[in-house]
Amino acid sequence: MARNKSRPVASLNQKMFNNELREDTVSFLKYYEHLAELSMVMFEWKNLPKTIDERYLERALFRNGNALFFYDDVMGCLCLRCALAGPFDVYDVPTRRRAYAANGYSQERDETNSIIIWNNYLHTNSMLAVRDYASRLSDLEQSIDVNCKAQKTPVMILCDENERLTMQNLYRNFEGNWPFIFGAKDLYKDGIKALSTGAPFVADKMYQIKMQIWNEALTDLGISNVSYQKKERLVSDEVVRNMGGTIASRYSRLEMRKIACEQINEMFKNKLEKPIEVEYREDFRQTDDENMIRTESEDEDKEATPMVVDLRTK
Repeated sequence: MARNKSRPVASLNQKMFNNELREDTVSFLKYYEHLAELSMVMFEWKNLPKTIDERYLERALFRNGNALFFYDDVMGCLCLRCALAGPFDVYDVPTRRRAYAANGYSQERDETNSIIIWNNYLHTNSMLAVRDYASRLSDLEQSIDVNCKAQKTPVMILCDENERLTMQNLYRNFEGNWPFIFGAKDLYKDGIKALSTGAPFVADKMYQIKMQIWNEALTDLGISNVSYQKKERLVSDEVVRNMGGTIASRYSRLEMRKIACEQINEMFKNKLEKPIEVEYREDFRQTDDENMIRTESEDEDKEATPMVVDLRTK
């Protein structure tokens, strides 16, 4: 019986594909989990009842776009994921609400005994945007790695089909930085023919694009970042203008949480020890105007140190 020589090659190709797929998945999850965590830790809730988990609340808003605050006669105040249904009031807010939990807990509520906490003015989640940014960042990271490796081995090896597995093993050893590569005497009888792909080095440009997308993601989440860079340091007015998109992104989610706090405090004032409040968690704060800010005309030939101003101190 003739030996099937395609099976080892197919097996190796499948293994290489699985490794690449695993690397792509790990890279995507790295960015997704990082951005998701940043999104969920942005807000600081104050005076929440002990029966409410702040992490669970923000996770529900991040993934589902809403959460339901209500009072349980046994457990006290709760804030859980919910399923919403009509009829709707005059402002398109669902009046039928069913709170549920992973352990099987379920409660039916309506507009008279529960408050919906929305994630933003559009009543949507933040998860889809984070997934999109994570996918784009992961793709760029993989492209950067491929381009860097192309500088190390920018060659295309020419061989017969029955020599493919041998050449793949040789290339794998070469890529793994082996100091010696051993082969049979007849391996080089015709010489190894290789074509240079001449791959240009563009990893640095792709990295700049990657950082721009990362800063764009932070801006959409309302997190301070230096999305605009120049040789000299930015003056305070420039910082304020460049941070406009970041501040605007904060308003949408923060205001909906504040509105929910007002409604909760009004409906459940007899059940709460203190009124519930929510604020944007501090990230950066301006420390020294004289040392951190200077005009564009000063030291133009020196590189700038990134500087971020907390606009809430203005």
